[in-house]
Amino acid sequence: MSSVVVIDYGMGNLHSIAKALQHADANVTVQVSAEAKTILAADRVVFPGVGAIRDCMQALHDTGLAEIIVQVAKTKPMLGICLGMQALLTDSEEGGKTQGLNLFSGHVRRFANKLTDAEGNRLKIPHMGWNQVNQHAHPLWENIPQSSRFYFVHSYYAVPDNSEDTIATSDYPQAFTCALAKENLFAVQFHPEKSQTVGMQLLNNFLHWNGTV
Repeated sequence: MSSVVVIDYGMGNLHSIAKALQHADANVTVQVSAEAKTILAADRVVFPGVGAIRDCMQALHDTGLAEIIVQVAKTKPMLGICLGMQALLTDSEEGGKTQGLNLFSGHVRRFANKLTDAEGNRLKIPHMGWNQVNQHAHPLWENIPQSSRFYFVHSYYAVPDNSEDTIATSDYPQAFTCALAKENLFAVQFHPEKSQTVGMQLLNNFLHWNGTV
């Protein structure tokens, strides 16, 4: 039976993503764990997160999980979600300048203050709610219609150095990268576990993905 581990480093709604993964495919064994042995033994790994990136990176280094994530990134399919996506980049503006895991070369920037839409209406920060996702070709978008709406909650966004790493964008109001992919890594800024049918489809796709494009 296929297995997936949700990395537990003390941040993120772990119960929610674990429950969503189980719902996406009842035949997959889902575990939440901070144990290196358990994480490395899984077929696939999910790296979730909410909150501040400085706290996230501190927790990862304190627990030794930063090194485990880097190791996993070389060996098996991994899905980063929200803060888990941002932590995969080189660094973030949040908290001064916080170093990430550098699995994607690039930076995390804050949305500008006083953003407005095309009609001049003020856009709130954080960007919160449903927004369309414009996909680039990748196996994890299988059976998900182009421009489907996913659920977002964030004030910072990824700016990869390599445009080929961008696998989807969303607009707020300008286009920003909302999903990254490279080899066996896939990461999203939105929350698939909160995105209803399309979110479940993405999780199901991940649970059957062999890590190749």
